[in-house]
Amino acid sequence: MSKTVHPYAHRLVVLRDWKSRWFAEPKIYKDFLKGDALLRNYLTKKLRGSYVAGVEIERGQKGMRIIIKTSRPGMIIGRQGEGATKMRADIVKFMKRADIFPKEDIRVDIQEITSPDADAAIVAYSIAEAMERRMPFRRIMKSTIEKVMGTRGVRGVRIYLGGRLGGAEIARTENMKKGSIPLQTFRADVDFAREKAHMTYGDIGIKVWIYKGEVFNQKTDTTIKK
Repeated sequence: MSKTVHPYAHRLVVLRDWKSRWFAEPKIYKDFLKGDALLRNYLTKKLRGSYVAGVEIERGQKGMRIIIKTSRPGMIIGRQGEGATKMRADIVKFMKRADIFPKEDIRVDIQEITSPDADAAIVAYSIAEAMERRMPFRRIMKSTIEKVMGTRGVRGVRIYLGGRLGGAEIARTENMKKGSIPLQTFRADVDFAREKAHMTYGDIGIKVWIYKGEVFNQKTDTTIKK
């Protein structure tokens, strides 16, 4: 039996927060969960190419908030916010079509990722984009590792590719690693992402791990002054 644990789920509460944040009664819990899954899949496909790092959903009594994290917010916002307005309209239309339209108001917020070379999702997509342009996969892996390791705060990176690499008849895997990736340390800030490169001869799976150092809680002064 495998002992592999997802690095994100492994650090929930300790370092990470849930990507969907809300409380619901048992009767409507399944509807909220289904709506979040369908909406996140829809946005992931629709925004492919916009360098999206993740989609977070918050629900409250007054409304629903969708947070889209991207390194290129201008591609989504558009001129004078036209893209963001159209994005909200498309989300409302999709939710009505999927019969998951909420009663509350919907707000779409777009957040910028300041250091995209240290974000695993954006790095994984850049690898997939380069592979779809038919660049040699080993050159892509080496250049990506050097670029990521040159980013401030990054202490380790690992890239995994699996599939018909180079168009070969037999699928195989390739791994490259630089620095350390302490997956079993809870306080280690390890970012992880999966991506697919859609090639003419099949998909190639991509996995990226980025280690950004250990995170310690700052101890508060609990001494009693006399």
